[in-house]
Amino acid sequence: MRCLIIAEIGVNHNGSLDIAKKSIKAAFDAGADIVKFQSFKAVNLATEQASKAVYQMENTLESESQLAMLRELELTQDEHLILSKYCDELGIEFLSSAFDSESLEFLIKKLGIKRLKIASGELTNLPFILEHAKSGLDVIVSTGMATIAEIEQALEVLAFGYISSDEVLPSLDAFAAAYTCSAGQKALREKVTILHCTTEYPAPIEHINLNAMDTIAQSFKLSVGYSDHSLGTTIPIAAVTKGAQVLEKHFTLDKTMDGPDHKASLEPNEFKAMSRAIRDVELAMGNGIKCPRFPEIKNKPVARKSLVAATDIVKGGMFDGNNIAIKRPGTGIEPSNYWSYIGQKAKKSYKAGDLIDE
Repeated sequence: MRCLIIAEIGVNHNGSLDIAKKSIKAAFDAGADIVKFQSFKAVNLATEQASKAVYQMENTLESESQLAMLRELELTQDEHLILSKYCDELGIEFLSSAFDSESLEFLIKKLGIKRLKIASGELTNLPFILEHAKSGLDVIVSTGMATIAEIEQALEVLAFGYISSDEVLPSLDAFAAAYTCSAGQKALREKVTILHCTTEYPAPIEHINLNAMDTIAQSFKLSVGYSDHSLGTTIPIAAVTKGAQVLEKHFTLDKTMDGPDHKASLEPNEFKAMSRAIRDVELAMGNGIKCPRFPEIKNKPVARKSLVAATDIVKGGMFDGNNIAIKRPGTGIEPSNYWSYIGQKAKKSYKAGDLIDE
């Protein structure tokens, strides 16, 4: 299955429509299938007292509050519409993570977004997750900072939202019932992809824990992917070999720009190299059937060996370990027949080096 590659532009547009459009074009040229932004009203997302993460303080003004930072990174609804239309013109999918109900409603009802993305920080925001599910759209769920139990609870809410009518009141018991029924499981299989993620910018290699993708897949039997915050391209490429069906990687035009996420992002040339490597890996994975591949077949006669006469052998002479050798080319009797010849009489004469052909 072809991995969906998401260029997470996020807030790396720095509030500029021009930078956002240039980022979309660069991501498209770099091989991304989807470009993803972040949709929010700053006042609906953070309080005046909310502090910034350490990585945000390192890459923005330390004295600036999180709310002030977010205000500078907002995109208006009109700008969203312009960017979505631009994506349509290029032929790349527009995606955005909503961080408040107003923004989510806009993405669904006004922008007509194809699928939704739930950010790691919203995984325990069950009322908000329910709003996503009620849309009926496919959902990609990031799971940074999460436990298996927290992922399961989010899936319970999604199952409930997908299959329950508005007359059924939401409750933890109702969520669990929806999750355990066949209709709920079917909806999750059809609509949900879970992304493993380590929420740190950049994420240290020793804390990536790619094997958690296997744990997630085994626990929930759903499509899995990976949202990467590590430096470089090694880890996302490795994630594809682990079966990631969706790969998300932060994207920037320039890592030296001011802003919270630029330094942990890939620039266009790096992203392009990653995309090419992922497509090469997908080709290399093959179908898993172990058999000679077409390019190998022509090399079998050259690389393999056959039974040959080690010495001159007269007709009627006895084959033994001294007069039979195993040498190239591989156009004669296969070496696996060696023991069946030992102790048998030669039906013809051979010169040393002749292929045994009886």
